[in-house]
Amino acid sequence: MKSIWRNKYRPANLLLAAGAAFSSAAHAVNDLPGGPSVRQLNLPVGVTKIAQEQHLLHTIMMILCTVIFVAVFAVMFYSIWKHRKSVGHKAANFHESVVVEVIWTIVPFLIVIVMALPATKVLVAQKDTTNADLTIKTTGYQWKWGYDYLNGEGEGLAFISTLDSSQRAMSDAGARGAMPDDYLLKVDNPLVVPVNKKVRIITTANDVIHAFAVPQLGLKQDAIPGFVRDTWFRAETVGDYYGQCQELCGKEHAYMPIHVKVVSSADYTTWVAAKRKEAAAKLDDPTKVWALPEMLVRGEKVYAANCAACHQANGKGAGPIKPLDGSAKVVAADHKVQLEVLLNGQNNGAMPSWKQLSDTDLAAVATYTKNSWSNKTGQLVQPAEVLALRGK
Repeated sequence: MKSIWRNKYRPANLLLAAGAAFSSAAHAVNDLPGGPSVRQLNLPVGVTKIAQEQHLLHTIMMILCTVIFVAVFAVMFYSIWKHRKSVGHKAANFHESVVVEVIWTIVPFLIVIVMALPATKVLVAQKDTTNADLTIKTTGYQWKWGYDYLNGEGEGLAFISTLDSSQRAMSDAGARGAMPDDYLLKVDNPLVVPVNKKVRIITTANDVIHAFAVPQLGLKQDAIPGFVRDTWFRAETVGDYYGQCQELCGKEHAYMPIHVKVVSSADYTTWVAAKRKEAAAKLDDPTKVWALPEMLVRGEKVYAANCAACHQANGKGAGPIKPLDGSAKVVAADHKVQLEVLLNGQNNGAMPSWKQLSDTDLAAVATYTKNSWSNKTGQLVQPAEVLALRGK
């Protein structure tokens, strides 16, 4: 009988094993320092005291719950087995016992107190955002993060962080072949902070509910439109730490990563100086008159960073996302038609507002879409046209 079973099921077992081996080879990845680990089941220990306390609290609670589970079910199964009818036991007929009632009221109460005290301590510490060295507002957009440095070194800096375009291209191609360890976690502009400094994170959102979460830093805070909430962290180790939006926010939810780069104080000062120069270079004079070739070059970069994720690099759109190639609004001779959409959005936020981009960037991307693919209009949008419409 045993040999028949083995012969019958051996081909299926071989196929399953071969399939598992092929799957592992095709999608083999390594642990990502500061990010997820292969076959990770538990919370990460983390690089902040809050994250480490969360990990310890989680471990204690799991042990406590396991002990209670085993004890309760052991007593229950023992009672059922020992007092079963087949060995002659008869069901007892009795009323409540005051002693038992007191015991099963007091014991759970004490257990809850034991659990609540350390949990309350960690929860209160998580919300103590006072005396921060650095305050950063994080704004969730569909589907990217905006960072504004409000207080501390770097005050006034602001930028958008988007999934790296090369990784989006991998996803669109079906994620075939070898994938990088940071697949769908690499961004164009990481959030940079100094080590051993208290960083206050203020969260809000521009459209729907998002959640700013970086497990290694012990961070998880919802970002809600119209509300401002806050949390904090103090990273004790230099490195790169990854997270994702943890609130289902639409079809691009999986393409909304978070990359926090913790650097030394000296490196942070250098980064701030470089970022200020970069920001100053982008403060173009909105009255400058641009030529078509240079505007197209700039527009292509703006489109790749902000628009291609939805409208695709070929401008064809996908599903409910409308195509830009051949769009009447894009090729319209009256530039206001397209610029009003870029500034104000449309379809109840399905197409978001892009007011956070500069006048020159908006003019550049409008010019690029008017002259790309089959849209060979020859039209040139100037930053002054955007500026004139921005306040209306």
